Amino acid sequence: MSFLADLTMSTLSALSTLFVFAIGAVFVILVVLFILDVTQTADAVRRNYPVVGRFRHLFNTLGEFFRQYFFAMDREEMPFNRAEREWAYRAAKGEDNTIAFGSTKNLTPQGTAIFVNCPFPTLEEDAAATQPLRIGPFCAKPYDAPSVFNISGMSFGALSAPAVRALSRGANMANCWMNTGEGGTSPYHLEGGCDIVAQIGTAKYGVRSHEGGLDDDKLKELAAHEQVRMFEIKLSQGAKPGKGGILPGGKVTAEIAAIRGIPAGEDSISPNRHPEINSVGDILDFIAHVREVTGKPVGFKSVIGAYGWLISLCTEINRRGVESAPDFITVDSGDGGTGAAPMPLMDNVGLLVRESLPMVADILQAHGLRDRIRLIASGKLITPSGVAWALCAGADFVVSARGFMFSLGCIQALKCNKNTCPTGITTHNPRLQRGLDPADKAVKVANYCKNMVHEVEVLAHSCGVNEPRRLRRYHVRIVQANGSSVPLDVLHPWPDSPENLNLIDRHPGSIQSVVVARTAENGQPAAVPGQV
Repeated sequence: MSFLADLTMSTLSALSTLFVFAIGAVFVILVVLFILDVTQTADAVRRNYPVVGRFRHLFNTLGEFFRQYFFAMDREEMPFNRAEREWAYRAAKGEDNTIAFGSTKNLTPQGTAIFVNCPFPTLEEDAAATQPLRIGPFCAKPYDAPSVFNISGMSFGALSAPAVRALSRGANMANCWMNTGEGGTSPYHLEGGCDIVAQIGTAKYGVRSHEGGLDDDKLKELAAHEQVRMFEIKLSQGAKPGKGGILPGGKVTAEIAAIRGIPAGEDSISPNRHPEINSVGDILDFIAHVREVTGKPVGFKSVIGAYGWLISLCTEINRRGVESAPDFITVDSGDGGTGAAPMPLMDNVGLLVRESLPMVADILQAHGLRDRIRLIASGKLITPSGVAWALCAGADFVVSARGFMFSLGCIQALKCNKNTCPTGITTHNPRLQRGLDPADKAVKVANYCKNMVHEVEVLAHSCGVNEPRRLRRYHVRIVQANGSSVPLDVLHPWPDSPENLNLIDRHPGSIQSVVVARTAENGQPAAVPGQV
């Protein structure tokens, strides 16, 4: 008993000593912080309120995390609210995505899209699978794109290797394409076996000469990969319209530097435009060159601000002949994206896709090019309603970046540019990457894509059409400032002049005429572009 009593007394004595030492250490730290705060001049709050003033920075940092869990309502966060994120998470996990007791979405704000249900919706047995759509009918190797919903451009470098691996494998499972982003085509993009859209940014990463121009030999080598289906020339993107890509030096590893053809450890900042493109004619010349070298469809991606150049582009295409047209145009939204960007550009430059997509579709229609140039919509379209709206407005395909990031487990920590992403998606820290298992996440990527397409089909059937691409502008109404809704085809009527309704007779260079002429030349039947 005396032994146990001595042991107890000894333990209590040690604990009390440790407690006194801890109190003393805390006191010393507080004194040091007090002296540092009252003697520094950079921060007035800390100088006037030493030690206590430091909590302002702590609370400011933690606030963005606490808000999304405890304080923000389901529908009020930006850039994506909790309801949108939760839909993406459930879709990725393949969980039940039904809700109860009524919608939590406020349906009265101006701009809200409301789909027009049909009194005789499409029966399940009458539903049709979305068919592949041909892109690049005049290319040596056109692409019959199988999925209406695909992965938008995210560079290796901006994303980690495990994240790119998971996206590539998941895209293969879902039978959709994956855009490489402007950082070049890495082995991780290719290893999953999915269809690849290789993006050519202003710095020409991956197909770059020593001088920074386009290297045709590297371009041919890349095009030799069978799974590289198309090439996208990036003129601008939503995160940074008018400015080139930005990858902080801390994320430029030796591997990334080798893929991009740049020095390691230095900030990777692309030119704000392609130096060799100064006019709409130069755009068409550049597209023609890449298409000739690769034999594959080539288009461009742009945020729309000024739009007169699009009219000039269409006029020049019709002057040269429709074979000269870009095979697709990706319309990005001006309200930001996955990349790091200055706040003034992210917040204030470029039209939102809600305005620019119908505008571009109308311009193509007015010039008789709507069936020649495929239209791809991008920008915060991560839920079925957004995708269905884009199809109504005139898109042939929809691509998403952040939606697929949510499928990987993104928690919207807003640390994409810091190399400290807690989910391992946008960091090159091996410890943080360890949490992202490509095999597990690939399944979630595929689930997200498949469930998106399925629920867009459900919307289409409710509107009385048997597959999503049959959605039209009159199938969706847009709420106005007075609370009433107006059909999208009233807000954005398709150009329907007699000239545009009779394009084949009016314009001998129209796409149908060219295809017929090609058929006559080689004696082989040719489908009208858009049919597979």
